[in-house]
This record gives sequence, C-alpha cells and structure tokens, in this order.
Amino acid sequence: MASHSLGLSLHEAARSMGVPFTQENEPEDRTVTANGMNFHYLEWGDPANPTLVMLHGVSQQAHSWDFVSLALSPDYHVIALDQRGHGDTDWAADGNYSLDAMQADIDGVIDALGLNDFNLMGHSMGGRNSFIWASRHPETLRSLTIVDTGPETQRRGQDRIRQFRELPNNLDSFQEFAERVMEYTGRTEEQVLGALKYSIREMPDGKWAWKWDPETRNRGRVDPAWPAERLWECVEAVDCPSLVVRGSRSDVFAEETLAAMGQVMSDCTTQTIKDAGHLVQGDNPVDFIAAAQGLLSRTNG
Repeated sequence: MASHSLGLSLHEAARSMGVPFTQENEPEDRTVTANGMNFHYLEWGDPANPTLVMLHGVSQQAHSWDFVSLALSPDYHVIALDQRGHGDTDWAADGNYSLDAMQADIDGVIDALGLNDFNLMGHSMGGRNSFIWASRHPETLRSLTIVDTGPETQRRGQDRIRQFRELPNNLDSFQEFAERVMEYTGRTEEQVLGALKYSIREMPDGKWAWKWDPETRNRGRVDPAWPAERLWECVEAVDCPSLVVRGSRSDVFAEETLAAMGQVMSDCTTQTIKDAGHLVQGDNPVDFIAAAQGLLSRTNG
C-alpha cells in the first residue's frame, strides 16, 4: 500500500480534531479561465446559499480550508480558490507573483463566476489579497474575514516560512515530504498523510515536488508597489463587517497590529484563537469556525 493512502480521510480527520459538521459533504473540482490563466477551485454546497470565497496562504492551496468548508458548506456556497502558481492552478508564465497580478486574478475570477454580494475570507497571503480587494470594491462584500495577517508582519515568522520554502523542492518519496511537514507543523503522521496529497505531485522521474511554482520564492517580503502605508490605507477603506483573527502562537502577525486593525476598521471584530500558530484554521479549526460563524451568521441572516 502506498504511504499516502494511509492517512485519515477528510471526515475522519475532522472528527479527530472535533470539527463540528452535520453532513459528510465533498467538494467538486472546478476550473475557470480568467486573466489569461486557468484557475482551479473547489466548490462546496448549494449555489442558492450565500457565497463564501476563500483565498489560501503562500505554499498552500484550496484544500487548506477543508475543515472550515466542511463545517460551513451546509449553509454556504463555498468557493475555495487555488491562486496563481499554487495547487492545480496555472503557474505564471512570466513569473509574476506581485500583489497587482493577484488582484487582477481575483477580479477576473469573480467576474467570470458572476459573483456579487458575497463573503470573502483569506489567510496570510490570501488575507492580504482579500483586504486589498475589499478596499477596491466598496459595497460588494457582505463580510470579510482576515486570518493572521495585516498591513505589517513580523520578520521572524516570515523568515521561518522562507527557510522552509527554500529547502530542496524535489524529494525521493512521498514519505520524505510527510516527515518534513510533520517536523514543521508538529502534526501527526496520519493527519499529514491525509492532506499532503493535495500539496505535492509525483514527477516523471519518480521524485516528488511541491505543487507551488518555485518562482514564488522570489516574491519579496514587501512588494515595493505596496508599502505598509498603502496597505494601512486599504484596511481603513474596508466598508463591510469584518473579522480579523490571530493565532495565539503566531510569529507572523503581532498582537499590536491586530489591535490597531480593530481600531481603524469601521465595523471590525478582532479575536485571538488559542492553541494556534500562523496556520490558524488548521491548528485550531473548532475555535476558528466558531469565530467565523459569528460574523457570517450576523451578515447572512
């Protein structure tokens, strides 16, 4: 039996983490063409329900939201997008992974899917993309949830992530990748094996590699076109009810930045999720889902 078949199924993993869900839902794999690229996304739930769009963090992909999607999909139409250079979405032919390029992608996907009056949720890179997009589209969103990121981030956490991403990209076996991820996340082997298959692929030479484009490593810690001052202006311009969450053990998103965002945003709740690092929705999905449902139930009632 291949090592990657030994992990927990989504529903088994959710039960082991205490994730509340009422239906054993599964997503549909979809593709949409936008901004000259093919974008993969996961679609959960009934399109007649309020729509929730989810954007993952760097080196992640749409399945990083699976616990949250499973819990919310009975009540929401969930669209979890693989952003450019990640998951099963196209890599950028010109190696452009700037914030401006990603904003154009979101514009294109939202337009192609015909979405309006929806909820937006983003983690890390996806969170920054989300609050910039929200600031550019007033009176469009029902709600915005920003997960462990803001206009400013801490160098210590960014350096830790960068060092992990700069490890050799090609390994001889699925198991070697699993051991690397277990060491990095502190999660059990059965938890890692069940999810890792969405993040790596087997190459023609038999080796295994991340699905994300190595060119994404060249993204600077700060996009020169988007200094902190401009990002703060975006945060202040958000006009929908918002939730900003931080992992209690995060070394990426400082408590001071969380508090400042709560003060400058017009209708904002802030919350620290206990027992969670930067990967908040994976580390403590139960408390994250409860926080997310608090905002969503208020804005989609």
